[in-house]
Amino acid sequence: QVQLVESGGGLVQAGGSLTISCAASGSSFSLNPMGWYRQAPGKQRELVATITSGGNTNYADSVKGRFTISRDNAKKTLYLQMNSLKPEDTAVYYCYGRLGVAYWGQGTQVTVSS
Repeated sequence: QVQLVESGGGLVQAGGSLTISCAASGSSFSLNPMGWYRQAPGKQRELVATITSGGNTNYADSVKGRFTISRDNAKKTLYLQMNSLKPEDTAVYYCYGRLGVAYWGQGTQVTVSS
């Protein structure tokens, strides 16, 4: 059974930076793709960024140029480096990975204060 565990969320001021991580366990195969989604209060969950096992990335327009997704396949860990954070980036961030079926983490809260 694949498990995804996020870490690194917290409170940061607008303009600041934060890196969140997602550790995968329970499978010897690489999840492909992996990605980050977020859900703000009262809003639907939305795509933030995805990355394939080969390193191809895709970003939501709202985070392009500010966020960077990366993965360490050997460590089975996914990262999201977030720079120039804005209050509208406040949300619960969920790690996602696919290995036949989709797997989700429990989420980590990111709060950006103005």
